[in-house]
Amino acid sequence: MLKLTDKYKKEVIPQMMEKLGYKNIMAVPKIEKVIVNTGFGRLVSGETSGEQKKIYEAILNDLSLITAQRPILTKAKKSIAGFKTKKGMAIGAQISLRGKMMYDFLERVINIALPRTRDFRGIDPKSIDKNGNLTVGIKEHIIFPEVSLEKVKHIFGLEITVVTTAKTHQEGLELLKLLGFPVKS
Repeated sequence: MLKLTDKYKKEVIPQMMEKLGYKNIMAVPKIEKVIVNTGFGRLVSGETSGEQKKIYEAILNDLSLITAQRPILTKAKKSIAGFKTKKGMAIGAQISLRGKMMYDFLERVINIALPRTRDFRGIDPKSIDKNGNLTVGIKEHIIFPEVSLEKVKHIFGLEITVVTTAKTHQEGLELLKLLGFPVKS
């Protein structure tokens, strides 16, 4: 089985040039970056600051196992009483992956994580926006094999955004299908 980078260079570029009529290899869309983020406002609201720190650390450790990169905390921009958040309070975590780490992560998502998802029938083509970027929500982070079920105290969801250089929905859809993403037809 080819690695994702090799597959892109040897199979995807020639097929995209043939199907969509690109004259130059540099015009073929490619994956620019992958952004993984999660919000844990619901898990930490109403907890004491000591308990919040434990929850943050557990989630950050799980995310760094999944992506092989340390996430950054995202903080609330303003206080919202209904959500029990204060300005400056950590409410989520985000990671931007590029290069080799991005391709390694995408291989794990395509070949291991998505098939392990409960009742998974493929990615809806509507998940790809008009600029060819894919956004997928994952309800449980425990579908990744790096996460040990015995050590998990809090199950959380994440959002994976695959940013491409495609200019239209059709170009993005074609690129992701050729790379092996399980997109419904």
